[in-house]
Amino acid sequence: MITLEQIQKRLAEAIKQSGLSQSEIARRLGIKHPQISCYVHGKKLPALDTLANLCKILDVDANYILCLE
Repeated sequence: MITLEQIQKRLAEAIKQSGLSQSEIARRLGIKHPQISCYVHGKKLPALDTLANLCKILDVDANYILCLE
């Protein structure tokens, strides 16, 4: 069974390993920097459209983030 904690962990890892600053990621998504920090610290998950765009920016497969592969 896939848990939110697993998804949050993979998302945080992808953000940290991207080489992009949280500010740059936020700018590209058109959201505020604190949102990215919430994703990194597992306090929130992005909306589906934001997750899709985040995966594009980070060049990571959404299936990986969602623990489907």
